[in-house]
Amino acid sequence: MAAPLSLLMRRLIAAHPGLITRLGAHESCRFAIDPTDLPLVLLLQPKGARITVHRRTPPDADTRIAGPLAALLGLVHGTWDGDALFFSRDLVIEGDTGAALALRNAIDDAELDLAAEIAALSGPMRGRLEPLIALAERVTHLPLRRAEGV
Repeated sequence: MAAPLSLLMRRLIAAHPGLITRLGAHESCRFAIDPTDLPLVLLLQPKGARITVHRRTPPDADTRIAGPLAALLGLVHGTWDGDALFFSRDLVIEGDTGAALALRNAIDDAELDLAAEIAALSGPMRGRLEPLIALAERVTHLPLRRAEGV
């Protein structure tokens, strides 16, 4: 699972080089992304364009960002406001909060759409994958695409 995620991260960085430059002094930080409703934690290392998957135990990281998968995806896609998620305690940030803020700003500036990036990686299967992504979004109510007008 880690190899496809690292491939996706390399593609995101290639398509959006500002992701790394926007992190500034935090580009070497290790970010633990913890979807609290899943039995795994992702460790992002932006400078090396690497993602590793860990079982429930959070890995050693400079910053841990935790919350339900829907909140984390909504944050990436601009569906929900990060400050509102934080102050409602739907999102928990531990460790280097400056690094977490830099990551959030980098993601906001890049206007990422993870579904579009994954579809682009699928090559000739893209046409068949896009309706499946739309169906998955309707069934799960997860924000799998960038919000319109954001």
